[in-house]
Amino acid sequence: MTLYVQAVVNGLLVGGVYSLMALGLTLIFGVMRVINFAHGDMMVWGMYLSYWLFVTAGVDPYVSILVTGSVVFLLGAAVQKGLVSRILDAPHEMQILLMLGVALVLENAALMVFGPDARRVSTSYALSTFWWGPIVFDLPRVATFGVALALALGLYLFLKKTDLGRMIRAASDNRIGALLVGTDILKVFTLAFGIGAACVGAAGSLMTPFLPFSPSTGLFFTITSFNIVIIGGMGSFLGAFVGGLLVGVSESLGAVVLVPSLKEIVSFVLLVLILLFRPQGLLGGSR
Repeated sequence: MTLYVQAVVNGLLVGGVYSLMALGLTLIFGVMRVINFAHGDMMVWGMYLSYWLFVTAGVDPYVSILVTGSVVFLLGAAVQKGLVSRILDAPHEMQILLMLGVALVLENAALMVFGPDARRVSTSYALSTFWWGPIVFDLPRVATFGVALALALGLYLFLKKTDLGRMIRAASDNRIGALLVGTDILKVFTLAFGIGAACVGAAGSLMTPFLPFSPSTGLFFTITSFNIVIIGGMGSFLGAFVGGLLVGVSESLGAVVLVPSLKEIVSFVLLVLILLFRPQGLLGGSR
């Protein structure tokens, strides 16, 4: 029983970062209905930028999220303004092809700059732990969960309490209505895409102390993000958060019940069940 409780705890801690990763994707889809297949590769660039800052300047990953989030925000805003804005009203297959192309460019650019070898940020506290009864807590994962939760709460308050957040939600709910009251839709879309990219860039920095990464890791993050938002409900903020925790716990339990290399099977079985019995997701609306 202790082993299963330990697996649930580890899954929740990792699931917090998964939630932040998925929040960026669900924000982009909820506002623009654009399927961002370059989401995971933007996260990998956040990880490499955090790694570079740590190696060259000794900047801790939990501090470098300020830089990585800002840089990946600019990357996302540039992709939206330069590419995505041209195909907003195009069929979804054209959007998919465009974002797949962006993903390939980002992956191969990382391969050219950093090489194919896996990297990891080796901090002084990487192996630090503390015990609560029979359960051991990994300090980097606990810190990562806390920062991810704070960032997710900050994003929620931004969307609910600020004028810019209300503009984003208005554009998501009724694009024509937002235009009629004078909202600059293109600027709102650029801001939303940039914020979504910043979330995944910050999530990348938070994962570097305990997760090795390489240029090809982006595909895993993209698939995991889509898995989460489909389970939670496409476009649902709370659904993305709950879905991230569920996927984290299911993968952790899968590593105990099965073998670590097959842990993703459990989360994909959950995905199939959601698609069969509640295709709108756990917290998604009827749309």
